[in-house]
Amino acid sequence: MYAVTGGRTAPRSGPAMEALVSSATSMRLGPAYTREYREISELCRQVRSVAEISALLAVPLGVARVLVSDMEAEGLVRVYQPQLEAGLPDRSLLERVLSGLRRL
Repeated sequence: MYAVTGGRTAPRSGPAMEALVSSATSMRLGPAYTREYREISELCRQVRSVAEISALLAVPLGVARVLVSDMEAEGLVRVYQPQLEAGLPDRSLLERVLSGLRRL
């Protein structure tokens, strides 16, 4: 995994594990992109959380966060961070995350 992230363990923008990710392009990524980028782009044709991406690609959560952050910086995906009120997670967000985890 070291090579996949270029040795970085911290993402540029720090997407939360429950942040939702969607593909920003309707085209398939070509061979100029890494296998992981292509897989994430395909997975995110449906909106997925960073935690789901991690689980479906069988990579550590930290690696998924770095990859998603890099892809966001390149305009390949859109990341929707959860809105927190007074530092507490939104109940509906927690229910969506729990529902997503149950589907795995």
